[in-house]
Amino acid sequence: MVDRIFKRRIHFRKTAHTSRNAFTYRDIYIIEFSDIDGGIGYGECAPLTGLSIDDVADYEEQLIRFAIQWNAGQDPDLSAFPSVRFGFETALLDAVNGGERKLFDQQFTSGVPIPINGLVWMADRETMYREAVEKAGAGFRCLKFKVGALDFESEIALLERIRNLYSADQIELRLDANGAFSVEEALDKLERLAQFDIHSIEQPIKAGQARAMRHLCEHSPIPIALDEELIGVSVYTDGFELLEMIRPAYIILKPNLIGGYRVSDAWVDLVGQAGIGWWATSALESNIGLNGIAQWAATHKDLMLQGLGTGSLYTDNLEGPLQETPGFLNYRTDVRWAYDGFLEGAELIADLSQFSV
Repeated sequence: MVDRIFKRRIHFRKTAHTSRNAFTYRDIYIIEFSDIDGGIGYGECAPLTGLSIDDVADYEEQLIRFAIQWNAGQDPDLSAFPSVRFGFETALLDAVNGGERKLFDQQFTSGVPIPINGLVWMADRETMYREAVEKAGAGFRCLKFKVGALDFESEIALLERIRNLYSADQIELRLDANGAFSVEEALDKLERLAQFDIHSIEQPIKAGQARAMRHLCEHSPIPIALDEELIGVSVYTDGFELLEMIRPAYIILKPNLIGGYRVSDAWVDLVGQAGIGWWATSALESNIGLNGIAQWAATHKDLMLQGLGTGSLYTDNLEGPLQETPGFLNYRTDVRWAYDGFLEGAELIADLSQFSV
């Protein structure tokens, strides 16, 4: 059952920019589940402002209502609240597996690292260049750049400087446009970007323009990955049709935004049948959510580089075994999770443990 719900604010080390938003902090809800065998599990419910379909004004009230329904033995309809489903799944898997923060049968928590790209956050061109060179020098062999917020010529100049230093054999470049390009200009921009041997670009145009996206996928010199395009889409009823219509090279899976691990597994099954690649990416979760996503990804074989290097973005994240080293996310088996201290800084918004059904 759901025992308690906490609200916690965590703060970015520096402003996190995308082509849509700028974040200095993130509010998350922490769900505490208990199992009849004594396991206590935790999950994270955290819609992403301006992107999640459940970024609604009454989110907190809805979350408590869903928890009460769950405790009453009902099956709450979470189809419009993917982040709640993600949080509930994480907490439940944690609880039924003994409350040891090990959700799946995988090797990541036994010390086998997950390969990750190095994310270069949006900033001015010089700052992004320095960060990219620093990450490459530290040992990252794949860099991901957000594009679409700066002047396009500045972004071209930045990528040219990077390629003058590192060939495609030395550094793989991935781009994420977050839907920043207009339909009319997208193909021209992709053709100009292609000169820098780009591995892939995520969501060059806004979601919901399936025919235009298919045209881009057919003609783009850079392989295209769908990201926001999956948000709000039912994989079970509309997933096959979407992939068949657009035919992307890759999809990006963000369990927090698309509805949890079972939904993500269903997408993996679909793209496997279609010969489409995939990788998982964090949606700026705390280490509670990041731990779950990493463990879920590790249940799959032959992983591409994942987008899971976000845990170090916060000054006051949950401390625990997750450790980022250049090119890898690691799980330190000699470090314990510090949930007590993390919850001390949280606001208790619902205590349902006193109500038994």
